[in-house]
Amino acid sequence: MSQIVGIKFKETGKLYYFAPNGLEFNEGEGVIVETARGVEYGTVVVSNREVPDEEIKGELKPVVRKATQEDVNRHLENIAKRKGAIRTAQDMANRRKLDMKFVDAEFTFDNTKLLFYFTAETRIDFRDLVRELASEFHMRIELRQIGIRDECKLKGGLGPCGRVCCCNDYMNDFERVSIKMAKRQGLFLNPSKISGLCGRLMCCLKFEDDYYNDTLKFMPKLGSEVDTPKGRGKVESSDLLRQTVVVRIAGKDDSYEMNEFTLEQLGITPVYSCGGCENCDGCGDAASDDEDDTDELPLGDEE
Repeated sequence: MSQIVGIKFKETGKLYYFAPNGLEFNEGEGVIVETARGVEYGTVVVSNREVPDEEIKGELKPVVRKATQEDVNRHLENIAKRKGAIRTAQDMANRRKLDMKFVDAEFTFDNTKLLFYFTAETRIDFRDLVRELASEFHMRIELRQIGIRDECKLKGGLGPCGRVCCCNDYMNDFERVSIKMAKRQGLFLNPSKISGLCGRLMCCLKFEDDYYNDTLKFMPKLGSEVDTPKGRGKVESSDLLRQTVVVRIAGKDDSYEMNEFTLEQLGITPVYSCGGCENCDGCGDAASDDEDDTDELPLGDEE
């Protein structure tokens, strides 16, 4: 068993694991660590705990030390300098007539490197701009082009639902979202209704997609014929959340009636995929003993 501590460099960023180096940490404490980008200030989100050695791929980097009040002050100063750095970089880009929009800036803790995030419609030749920025800030400069979804994650905002955007609030990574998910959920395919602030499909379409995907497998298909307590009829519509089906049953003199039935009334038993859990109440299959269900822990190499 090895001891680890979980650290984040951004509130909604990825979680990285480090070796505690013989120190005890509590959630919320500041720490100083060495990453691929240099010395960084991070916040503990997972206190000391032991994990099996096989879950650790590679060598864990040790925490340098707990953050002092002086470290905290420097970290806050670096955060305060970001807005000014963004304005300066944007002014330089505008003077050079570069079609790019600066979104965010990050100073490394030791102030040896400054990373800018920007968006642009096309690839930009910013080599001269980098040299000018290095002359202005007297440190290494890195410019990183990001997509519109990443911009929304960095800046945040209120989504169509009235809540803070999921990507900015708690999501660590983006998951693939497709128009098929909206169709499965029976949503009206109006771009303004299914798109987020970024103009792309809303991330939340993914959250319940597994349920809809599994439910559709045992729900009667539209247009199919089913046997009901009132006779055989044709499926006209279905409600995947309530798990009910509206069936049109033919009557006398070419008349028909619409009736709603539950799956139980139709003799259908819902069956959901297990997902690898043990002794679940869904499919009932226990997890295979030889299944590799270990999670690889990301090491302390901040991207």
